[in-house]
Amino acid sequence: MNRTVLDLWVGSFVIAGIGALLFLALKVGSMTTVNATDSYEVVADFQNIGGLKPRAPVKSAGVVVGRVADIRFDNQKYEAVVTLRLDKRYAFPKDTSASIMTSGLLGEQYVGLEAGGDSMNLKNGDRILITQDAVVLENLIGQFLYGKAQEGKAQEGAPK
Repeated sequence: MNRTVLDLWVGSFVIAGIGALLFLALKVGSMTTVNATDSYEVVADFQNIGGLKPRAPVKSAGVVVGRVADIRFDNQKYEAVVTLRLDKRYAFPKDTSASIMTSGLLGEQYVGLEAGGDSMNLKNGDRILITQDAVVLENLIGQFLYGKAQEGKAQEGAPK
């Protein structure tokens, strides 16, 4: 095999490898998208969104039903306003609740939807009224340590 044919094969494998890495990076980064024309947007207010980021998945019963389209801060209510882009194939009742969840112990955060029982469905521009903020691990650890410190002080002051 002469040198140019060998260089051509090596170049082909390098390009194929880069393409495979790009494909994997997009898959791992959850860059698959919900088509904007086949979706509707709803808004939810949260006091604490933790590490939620735009393009994070929106799941219901473990199935990805949409993506976080936008996150902004409301200067009047001092809350985070999260815009969710949901696939039109999935209709949710108006009394649906939204929670910020974490995949695993330290995994990515996503918005979990739990359907209610209302006969009317959410439509473009509606607001989800029932929300549950993100559980921030640092706050839980701080509360646990503070509680243990208070327990220790109470035991020191108790008569023996």
